[in-house]
Amino acid sequence: MSERQRVLADAALGIATSAVVAVAIAMDLGGARAPDPVAYLFAAGLGALMFVRRRFPVLALTATAAGLLAYYAAGYPPVGLALPVSAALYSAAEAGRPAVAAATAAGLVLVSTFFRLRQGENPDYLLGFELASTIGLMLSAITLGSTVRATRLLRAEQRRTARQAAAEREWEARRRVEEERLRIARDLHDVVGHTLAVVSVQASVATEALDDDPAAVRSALAAIRRAGDEAVNDLRTTLGLLTRDDAGRAPAGSLRHLDPLIASTALDVTVSTDGDPVPLPAVVDTTAYRIVQEALTNCLRHARASRAEVRLRYEPDRLRISVRDDGVGAELPVRGGHGLDGMRERAVLLGGSVTLESRPGAGFLVDASLPVEPR
Repeated sequence: MSERQRVLADAALGIATSAVVAVAIAMDLGGARAPDPVAYLFAAGLGALMFVRRRFPVLALTATAAGLLAYYAAGYPPVGLALPVSAALYSAAEAGRPAVAAATAAGLVLVSTFFRLRQGENPDYLLGFELASTIGLMLSAITLGSTVRATRLLRAEQRRTARQAAAEREWEARRRVEEERLRIARDLHDVVGHTLAVVSVQASVATEALDDDPAAVRSALAAIRRAGDEAVNDLRTTLGLLTRDDAGRAPAGSLRHLDPLIASTALDVTVSTDGDPVPLPAVVDTTAYRIVQEALTNCLRHARASRAEVRLRYEPDRLRISVRDDGVGAELPVRGGHGLDGMRERAVLLGGSVTLESRPGAGFLVDASLPVEPR
């Protein structure tokens, strides 16, 4: 509700209150004094209090009650009790002060009933009929105000909840985009890093054998070509993730592709499998492949190894991967960079782990554990 609408609503409520009281005064149902302009000023004052009911609801209610008691003390014609004070009771309850409204209503009823009985009014009519209608009307005004407040608070809470849900959806969307970006970046790192390592090693072999061993040169160049072809295919698959929905995505690498991966390296690699191989979810299969790929890349780049052993062990609920080389090794911890950190993060996201072991002169051991079903 805009400010202008609030002012118009208060004006309408004030006019209605003044009109009801003024009509009751004009009916002149008895009293020590006849209606005069001062009596109608009481009616106008009760209506004017509605303009401050939002900012000062308790003040408006207290002034209304005091004004009504002063009106009756002056001996003017009766105008009832509930109707002149109903708007103020409603306003106090709407502002979250129902206890104050109820206490004020009870005080007015008690004071009015006491003095009217002292003045000799019929107790049967006063207590048997008018009191019940007066209390009922006051309770209705307080209940209506409390209901309006509760409804307003409920709608505000619904709007707050909707905003919070929208913010959470936006945060989740950003999180997924960030995870996807990091995953694609790691795939690109794995593909390019492995390929460049193979190309560098094979180019060195070709350079050394250029004059003395043409067959070794041809073999090295063939390995470079295989690594390049594999990298192109992997890059196409990885970049294709940017233009395809999840339903159309193919795994970017798989344990089924270990033979071409090993053939593209300059290492003497042996692969052994323990247990019965089981079909793996695509994300687990791809992660396992990337871990082996990064471990072999590490052998070529940093370990200066000539041989490596890849061991796959299928357990009831996990796949364990170990890659050991005969390189120079190093003291741990090893600064991993994107590749080794990427291996760890991939495994952790699935509920697995990756550990490194190394000693100077004893080579590297990459030991990974992945759940058969990702969490």
